[in-house]
Amino acid sequence: MEGRRRQASNKIVICVAGLPGCGKSSLAKRLAEHYGLKYASGGEALKALAAEAGYRPTNIGWWESEEGMKFLRQRMEDLSFDKKVDEELLKLAKGGGIVLDSWTMPWLFKEGFNVWLEASLSVRVKRVAKRDGISYEEAAALVKDKEKGTKSIYERLYGFRICEDYSPFDLIVDTDLLSAEEVFQVVRSVVDSLIFRAYASFTIL
Repeated sequence: MEGRRRQASNKIVICVAGLPGCGKSSLAKRLAEHYGLKYASGGEALKALAAEAGYRPTNIGWWESEEGMKFLRQRMEDLSFDKKVDEELLKLAKGGGIVLDSWTMPWLFKEGFNVWLEASLSVRVKRVAKRDGISYEEAAALVKDKEKGTKSIYERLYGFRICEDYSPFDLIVDTDLLSAEEVFQVVRSVVDSLIFRAYASFTIL
């Protein structure tokens, strides 16, 4: 059984998506650690490109900072940043054995197990305000601007509409009333049942 689990891990691709403050990065990292998979983040890849462009994306709340929002505006004018990141993530996805933290991969990579983390705006704003040490009002304005800009980028690049089209997702989890641990346990149980258990049954046959 353990051998079949390792075989499945080498092939599996899990994509975690969701709006700012939903907890997708925390979940993706936890899943990668739990299953012994690689981890790749679209946000971290974009930060690397931002650093090459002269930004200093160091602190946790950088995306909601003045500099992070400036980079977002640059991305809206030059879509090549996001295009380059997605091309790299697609290469990683095709190699298997990875968890992707990405807004776009559920649409662009068809063979993954795709998870959408849902959370209300008020809950997400509270989480961002607490994480970044800013006021609720400031966090609300930043979150709304980031969402609007990012959605615009991906609609222009690929034509899909985030938060309107949920067809790529195999699992949607409402995180409003769940802790990070509870979200992980919910997703883990589904992945175990639908992917690892199914793979083990298939290999026996």
